[in-house]
Amino acid sequence: MPSPILDQEAIDNLRMLDPDGGDTFLREIIGIFLEDTPLRIAEIDKSLAAGDAPTFIRAAHTIKGASSNVGAAALRAVAEQLEHRAKKDGLADVTALIAELKTAFASATTALKALIP
Repeated sequence: MPSPILDQEAIDNLRMLDPDGGDTFLREIIGIFLEDTPLRIAEIDKSLAAGDAPTFIRAAHTIKGASSNVGAAALRAVAEQLEHRAKKDGLADVTALIAELKTAFASATTALKALIP
């Protein structure tokens, strides 16, 4: 069964961390995520082209953690697959998963932006 785009429990937990009971903290965390993740995706593309597995693995790991923090469950699942595959098999045969990662990020972006109008 595929992961949902967003994990509502993670979103609710972020909302509970806001001292004012609003969405200020959530908005800030989502903003950082939406700003940083495209840089990590670019790092994945660049490290794949350079054959740099350690940088590729680190970028996938960073996306996995950041996605988990904002409740982007589907993106986290794909990043985890990428990280594990690269650790196990190197950078061969990751192109389809990278495409899936980019699609999952686009879906997560749409869903997260809808939370913070």
